[in-house]
Amino acid sequence: MGGLVVVGADGSASSLEAVEVAAREARLRAAGLRVVHAFIWPAMHVPLGPSALGPPQGGIRGMVDRLVAEAVERARAVAPEIDVSHAVVTGEPLTVLEAQSRGAELVVVGSRGMGGFVGLMVGSTAVHLAAHGRCPVLVVRGRVRAEGPVVVGVDGSAANAPAVDFAFAEAALREAPLVALHAWTPWNAQLPPPQDETAPYANPSGALAVEESRLLSEALAGRQERYPGVTVEHRVVRGRTRETLIEAGDSAQLTVVGARGRGGFTGLLLGSVSQALLHHARCPVAVVRGRAAD
Repeated sequence: MGGLVVVGADGSASSLEAVEVAAREARLRAAGLRVVHAFIWPAMHVPLGPSALGPPQGGIRGMVDRLVAEAVERARAVAPEIDVSHAVVTGEPLTVLEAQSRGAELVVVGSRGMGGFVGLMVGSTAVHLAAHGRCPVLVVRGRVRAEGPVVVGVDGSAANAPAVDFAFAEAALREAPLVALHAWTPWNAQLPPPQDETAPYANPSGALAVEESRLLSEALAGRQERYPGVTVEHRVVRGRTRETLIEAGDSAQLTVVGARGRGGFTGLLLGSVSQALLHHARCPVAVVRGRAAD
């Protein structure tokens, strides 16, 4: 048996879909799966047991036990060969799942939960866990598919390196091609930008594109040797990173991003690109925090 995959379950349709994805992730890794429910009601000082006038299986605790049992049953139906355990832990979801992430190799959550408002694209637990989790966090959203490439956003920063490593490992596990995508504009390129879009470049024509291609190659260096079975497409695109990654995810089975990248502000735990992907991506998104953040 390998490591441990943790999935948050709250009884919502989104979390049940996350349970199914987590079961498949555990099977890929030959890992165990732990279904976790954050039981916040004891802190609210409300009665947990059945009402004296109601059925014996009633009450909040009975409801929680049933939703966790349903999630465990769903996981075993998807991947009967994996070891599935469950835990009901007193506390609010972010605190509970952040603690669980310390002993896990992956935490999986749905994009919205029981408290999600209509029109809210991603739940607060998913966003905050992506910023604070101690292992990669997989947020299940958009279309879940078993085919298509793994897409990873590459910016060449040290904080981005763990995301690149994770993406290669995921592509190998899934036997999928990997699209390593680097998006740039004259304003975020390594060389000095022009004074305005119409002014002549101080550098030779095409120098920025060449430099950005070199940056991508250097950021991927050494990984292909460790994962010789992974087919890698180097994709350098002139355009905004957020829009480019969202578009690339249309045909992907997974998009991988770092929590922060080049240009991230000190103290900002989740960058604008990862935030945008969590809200707008059309496939599941894995957010991988840099080692420095830990």
